[in-house]
Amino acid sequence: MRNFPRLGLSGKLLGLTILFVMVAEILIYVPAIANYRERWLEDRLGRARSVALVLEAAPAEMVSPALTRELLHSVGAKAVALKLSGARKLLAISDTPEEASELVDLRESRFWTAIPEALGTLLAPPGRTIRVVGAADRGEFVEAVLEESALKAAMLNFSVNLLLVSLLITAITGAMLYVYLDRMIVRPVRHLTGSMTRFRSDPEGEGIAESSDRDDEIGIAERELAALQHQLRGQLQSKARLAALGLAVSKINHDLRNLLASAQLLSERLEDSSDPMVRRVAPKLLSTIERAVDYCRSVLAYGRAQERTPERARVLLSDVVDDAEEAVTLGRPSGIAWISAIERGLEIDADPDQLFRVLVNLTGNAVQALESKGDLDPARDQIRISGRREGGLVIIEVSDTGPGLSEKARQHLFEAFHGSTRQGGTGLGLVISHEIIRAHGGEIRLVEGTLGATFRIVIPDRPLDLAAHARERKRART
Repeated sequence: MRNFPRLGLSGKLLGLTILFVMVAEILIYVPAIANYRERWLEDRLGRARSVALVLEAAPAEMVSPALTRELLHSVGAKAVALKLSGARKLLAISDTPEEASELVDLRESRFWTAIPEALGTLLAPPGRTIRVVGAADRGEFVEAVLEESALKAAMLNFSVNLLLVSLLITAITGAMLYVYLDRMIVRPVRHLTGSMTRFRSDPEGEGIAESSDRDDEIGIAERELAALQHQLRGQLQSKARLAALGLAVSKINHDLRNLLASAQLLSERLEDSSDPMVRRVAPKLLSTIERAVDYCRSVLAYGRAQERTPERARVLLSDVVDDAEEAVTLGRPSGIAWISAIERGLEIDADPDQLFRVLVNLTGNAVQALESKGDLDPARDQIRISGRREGGLVIIEVSDTGPGLSEKARQHLFEAFHGSTRQGGTGLGLVISHEIIRAHGGEIRLVEGTLGATFRIVIPDRPLDLAAHARERKRART
């Protein structure tokens, strides 16, 4: 049984939202409680200024002890003093004065000192008194001795109110953010993961993701996932067709090889024919049959459609081109002009049989493209094969004057069952050519901006093993 997480993405987002809001509230609470403490002390000190003005202005012995206590009670102080002309004058005092435990001078209050002092008040033991000093309208300063318990109670009440407001703000903000994130992020992500799960369980079913018109990252992910699934489904279908084709080819090859072997034996007798045309064509026919037999044998041996490792040798490119031309034109009506523009004596370091197959595939496609136009005219319908060497590279170009390739064929040029422009074509010729050239360490590509279609092949020479070369030269001298 699968263990699902207790909290989904939306729950985790909600928890993080509450956590971050509470952290923000704590960061707001600390300076807020310090500011509240300072305002509370300034309020009590303001009342003390008013009492100091009344007591200082009253004639001596005119303020009774009862009135003094009443004035001190209105302030919440145990004593009030005023400094005038350098002398400190005690204006009122309770019956049981106590020595103040802490001094708070509001004239020198600073933000960085107010915060620890506020926390000290919240953590202070009961019964502590503080002496508060501030500027006075008449005199240098006024001071009052206050019970810290009243300040602590007011600060705790303020903290509770702020906490309740913070919880309300957190709940509202968290709910709004939860709904927004669930609608804008979590639900689309669930759709994406659900589509991935369905596609994984049944790639050929109805598991393609639905894309939306959103222009953010979620929308991009939806569209890219849908495109990826379509592409994978197409590749799976191509792989299935290739697998079925491979099985069929393997069965056919088993019997075809025997038929070709019989044809090879019969063709050998043509060399003894009295007809000069038959004697000239017989070697080419035998060579072609031998290539077909070898290829059938390699398919049966490997059991897959993968090309063998090239057996490279230095051969004249013109000889391979001539063989390919004869193989393609054999049995076809004339009407196509073949133009060869190969450097004299140009040698290429390649597998001659595999290079022959590449040139047959490319020129065969060119012939079919020209024949699809209708009546052939050698002055107009041409196939040109050029070859040149540039340092350690041999460059071959096969071009024609046909109608060219369609946009669809260009997009899927070297993909099986997609790159063909003929009705019923498979496009395997270009796939085979591409695989062979890559096995040689080279590249094949379509040249843009040319009349008809032009394919350029680049094959590098093999790196020279200097040690082996030196040994061969040494053996040659001896």
